Amino acid sequence: MATKTLNDLFYETLKDIYYAERQIVKALPKMARGAQDPKLKAAFETHKEETEGQIERLKQVFELIGKRAQGKTCDAIEGILSEGEEILEEFKGTPALDAGLLAAAQAVEHYEISRYGTLRAWAGQLGLKDAAKLLEETLKEESKTDDLLTGLAESAVNVAAKKAA
Repeated sequence: MATKTLNDLFYETLKDIYYAERQIVKALPKMARGAQDPKLKAAFETHKEETEGQIERLKQVFELIGKRAQGKTCDAIEGILSEGEEILEEFKGTPALDAGLLAAAQAVEHYEISRYGTLRAWAGQLGLKDAAKLLEETLKEESKTDDLLTGLAESAVNVAAKKAA
């Protein structure tokens, strides 16, 4: 059996997040359509545009390491997105829908933050400075989105869900 290296792990994880981002960009319009709060709807729409840019950055990272941009099925993101679909179906038309959608979106963000933080660190270890910069840019966007969602939850969405309880 061939010895696996950090380069191999970096590449495999890059394929994982590439797949995840491509699934997320498909899910965000559904979440936006389902959202009742206008600010939450706008956040989903804005993040779709950001995600498209993140996919382009990932393609650049693949180029930097001399590999073709390709994804591999990510069971984690499949599960997280499936939970979001369940929330859309089970809570449709209820005051709790937005709180559930927001929680599902934050689960996605936390997964992405974990992946991008790891990839950025590995890129640094591997001497891939340009890749590390691209991954850092995306990590900052994901963290900013997570902060925005937290603010929406605390200021409006969770409050509205509780009032209707």
